[in-house]
Amino acid sequence: MSGASAGERSLAARQAGRELWRAVGLMVCSAAMFASMAVMIRLASSELHAFEIAFFRNLFGLVFALPLLLHHGLGILKTDKQHVYIGRCLIGIISMLCGFYAIVHLPLAKAVTISYSTPLFVTILAVLFLGEVVRARRWAAVALGFIGVLVIMRPGADAFDAITLVALTAAVLSAIVAISIKVLARTEKPDAIVLWTTMLWVPMSLVPALFVWEGPSGWTWLWVAAAGFFGTAGHMFWTRALRRGEASLLTPIGFMQVPFVALLAWWLFGESVTAWTVVGAAIIFAANAYIAHREARVASRAVTDAEIGPETQKR
Repeated sequence: MSGASAGERSLAARQAGRELWRAVGLMVCSAAMFASMAVMIRLASSELHAFEIAFFRNLFGLVFALPLLLHHGLGILKTDKQHVYIGRCLIGIISMLCGFYAIVHLPLAKAVTISYSTPLFVTILAVLFLGEVVRARRWAAVALGFIGVLVIMRPGADAFDAITLVALTAAVLSAIVAISIKVLARTEKPDAIVLWTTMLWVPMSLVPALFVWEGPSGWTWLWVAAAGFFGTAGHMFWTRALRRGEASLLTPIGFMQVPFVALLAWWLFGESVTAWTVVGAAIIFAANAYIAHREARVASRAVTDAEIGPETQKR
């Protein structure tokens, strides 16, 4: 009996190890997909305004999300939370427009790194709106993260770029969206949230796009279609990774999007990464890693809301 028990434990340990490596691989793929989406946005910006790119990203993202609807059937769209979805998507589309504008006009690594300040704002908003208890060490991590943001933005310095405030606004609004997802996740299925969000974002993003409309041509069609594909694929990899592994491990791995973006931006656009961005990114990474670790510790002691993430990020 003891031999069988030891064998079962060994088998369970190997299975857990394989599942963990699958989760890590999925999160790395998610980071690569979101990094690729940022590059597609920048490539498309040579011809299109950021608002129009956002519309096409959502349009093609809906096309790539339709298999979810075919898999589940129309029944997955049944809900009594339409008002929550609409409010969430209105805030989310403004966040997306700000984020895309920052990606187009800032160095890619800087824009993406600032977007990773979202978890800092989520911690604050969770206290205000969800009644979550945050103790001194997590508050210290939040403060450290904001120091990292200031290091990157450098307000008051000659190198300060006001567009970094647009990127920061996107992060704040994304945090509000994350809180709304925590509320929706109490009763709604993850794939239902993806479908409702994508369907509402298409008409919402069309309105601002019409004011700057210039029909895409040639390679730009490929860039915007690829942005939709990479964004949808990134979310799917992200949600499946979190299903297989703990957020405390996977959240720091998701930060690999920053070096991915930095490398691609250097290769394709000749962008260099400043020392300020590197230092700020390291500080934000450390703060996010600690916050994710503490959230996992809390979750292991009590039942909490289901967690669905990034676009920005993401996720």
